Amino acid sequence: MTNVHQPGLSPIDQPADLVAQLLATLRTARFGGRMLLGVTGAPAAGKSTLARHLVTEVNRAQGPGTAAYVPMDGFHLSNAQLDRLGLRHRKGAPPTFDVRGYLALLERLATDRFHDIYVPDFDRTLDEPVAARHLVTPGTRLVVTEGNYLAADAPDWSQARSLLGELWFLDAEDEVRADRLISRHEDGGQARRAAEARVAANDQPNGEYVKLSRARCTRTVRLADLPQL
Repeated sequence: MTNVHQPGLSPIDQPADLVAQLLATLRTARFGGRMLLGVTGAPAAGKSTLARHLVTEVNRAQGPGTAAYVPMDGFHLSNAQLDRLGLRHRKGAPPTFDVRGYLALLERLATDRFHDIYVPDFDRTLDEPVAARHLVTPGTRLVVTEGNYLAADAPDWSQARSLLGELWFLDAEDEVRADRLISRHEDGGQARRAAEARVAANDQPNGEYVKLSRARCTRTVRLADLPQL
């Protein structure tokens, strides 16, 4: 891929360069320290794919357990709680997450270097959060966490930004994201018309809100092609 720049878009970044930069940072980091890197961006920008790729490549270079993946989506409220709150139709919006639970995890990741830390995830097949799918060990030096609202300037969410050493905004074209979201909802069992309506009524407004937080990030990343993991 060649680096190109279109008006109004971020320059193209290469995944290998991002990995090299992280490895260089780890080499110069304080001995025994732990770096928390956040990846944010609008829904279906490719955050989880990029975060998993970074973790995989750092572990390939530095050894298993050097880096760990921590998804914010593990703190989705369950469908039972969303139904209780009348928020099932807003699933993915800021009020549909346990933000204080996520903050408590980030604080522990930043300070606890002596215990295994178990991390929840979100299962798209079940459409529910699941406990303890991921693990951060005492030897983990890089935590890559990703989610829509890591840079949001809102109560509680703004505290997440203060706990991250770096926060990258992953940029992606709206049309590309919309196609990914429709496919994601169809894979989850929704008819195409229903999937399109969900994207228009919920995912797109959430994405516009997320875009407002770009200026609070340390860098903007745009990838021409995300690695398939």
